[in-house]
Amino acid sequence: MSARFFLDTNIFVYSLDLTAPRKAKRAAQLIRDGLESGNGIVSYQVVQEFFNVAFRAFASPMSRAVAEEYLNTVFRPLLAIQSSPSLFTEAFQVYSQHPLGWYDSLIVAAAEQSGCSVLYTEDLQHGRRIGKLKIEDPFR
Repeated sequence: MSARFFLDTNIFVYSLDLTAPRKAKRAAQLIRDGLESGNGIVSYQVVQEFFNVAFRAFASPMSRAVAEEYLNTVFRPLLAIQSSPSLFTEAFQVYSQHPLGWYDSLIVAAAEQSGCSVLYTEDLQHGRRIGKLKIEDPFR
């Protein structure tokens, strides 16, 4: 993978899901590719959503120590987009032009702002294009 790509929250959740081994393997590979190539991108929102799930919805909630290690080794190298007025402005444009919810609009705006060509997620329509961004469901 040579182009920048955005990883949605569900990629990280599935990477640790022992009940879905096929998805876990694919998700872990995407994360590895992002870290090794330097082309993987996440936003502040992805980090927040992931830890909300990890602390509250995992069968065995993630401990604070493991969460801090995950933040430092996985998220910190991928984190390229922070919340900002320009991100919200772009998200408003996405929201008004496409039939997406607000949080999905923020993800799309973050992927666009970071110059990604692909957004990996299972939450949006596979194959859809929004501007220069292509949506891909990596679990299809």
